[in-house]
Amino acid sequence: MPVLRVLLLLSVAAFATAQQNVPSLSDLSQGPQKFSANPLVAEGDRMYSRRQEGRVKATARVGPINQAIAAYEEAGRDPDYVEARWKLVRALYFKGAYTGLEEGPRKAVFQKAKRVAEEAIGILGKSLEKRGIKGFLEFGPNALAGHFKDRSDAAPTFFWAAVAWGEWALSVGKLEAARTGAADTIRDYALTVIGLDPDFEEGGGYRVLGRLHDQAPWIPFVTGWVSRDEAVKSLHLAMQQNKRNFVNRHFLAEALYGGDAKEKAEAIALEEALAADAPSPQHLIEELKIQEDARRNLAVWKRAA
Repeated sequence: MPVLRVLLLLSVAAFATAQQNVPSLSDLSQGPQKFSANPLVAEGDRMYSRRQEGRVKATARVGPINQAIAAYEEAGRDPDYVEARWKLVRALYFKGAYTGLEEGPRKAVFQKAKRVAEEAIGILGKSLEKRGIKGFLEFGPNALAGHFKDRSDAAPTFFWAAVAWGEWALSVGKLEAARTGAADTIRDYALTVIGLDPDFEEGGGYRVLGRLHDQAPWIPFVTGWVSRDEAVKSLHLAMQQNKRNFVNRHFLAEALYGGDAKEKAEAIALEEALAADAPSPQHLIEELKIQEDARRNLAVWKRAA
């Protein structure tokens, strides 16, 4: 048995009675987190739940998330294991976004996350082929959602794939990413999540779609479908799914600030309320980071008023 596998299995026992049991970003109930039945993935889940330990304000220590990544990678040696892959993508996203990496390493992390996400989607595609359903790559979001309704791993796979593509796009530059078709891919994955479960990740599909419309550059014949109206509409739909979600509120505020005086005032009110809110213990680092961004916006917007 590989040394890493032995160490991970030992760690499962060592952490089995740990008192800190923080829900992951995908736990919509805000209740106790349910760890995987697979011991390697369960170890990744436990270390992911400890990702806030040793943080400095909104910057995480890299140790716990690296241990989660190692566990998911070991579990992902199984060539058909989707859960290990989408959870690896989620962990890589956290490492790239919240551990203070420099530009080069951060870009490499998001590149890896995108690659693993595509592996997971490819596995889902092969499962359709085994059922005699061909032409997976040509399916639109509605068809994909219909074919994957029976798979609980489909919504998180497409959601975290959209996130990975989005972060990779930001790391290489919006224009370059748009010309490679990244915006189309993110849009289709977000629409697939909406078709599978509009409530997933507290309106995550709408949130990703709205952010895409707000942030993607408008390029004729490439991203000519990008629309600020669609951005605001989708982010309002995300808010309908969960009005307290810090990211829903922050993204809506940034989209609204590009509008008229009334929308600017609404944007400022959203960010002020967000900055004054109490972050949840479950998503502490993520929400502290959003509050930092909200305060930064407020400082700029109020100077411009």
